[in-house]
Amino acid sequence: MAAQSGKDLLIKIDIDGNGVFETFAGLRSTRISFNAQSVDVTSLSSEGGWRELLAGAGVKSAALSGSGIFRDADSDARARAVFFDGQIPEFQVVIPDFGVIEGKFQITALEYAGSHDGEASYEISMASAGLLSFVEL
Repeated sequence: MAAQSGKDLLIKIDIDGNGVFETFAGLRSTRISFNAQSVDVTSLSSEGGWRELLAGAGVKSAALSGSGIFRDADSDARARAVFFDGQIPEFQVVIPDFGVIEGKFQITALEYAGSHDGEASYEISMASAGLLSFVEL
């Protein structure tokens, strides 16, 4: 497989609550991470004293983040409304030549910054809030 362009890793938000997804405007960098908590079932009888984990147990989660140039587009307005209203809409993450992850995320941080001699920028962080689906590309 050839190297992939980072600009093709997209974070999209359900823009109207009806399954119409739009890429966040102005994003320059994006990131998704998956996590799984382990359940330790080690006991005095564990072979050699090695830790044992319970398969299929624990909590799975995902985190999304991105940063970019503030453009005040429809996707920016939707993100602000979602954050301030405490909504948990559907998001999509498109990972090039891998697949699309879709599910509910809560916006946990929304930051804006700017300097007198530069552009206005923003950073956004999200935490998964339910079952995520994966469709291979």
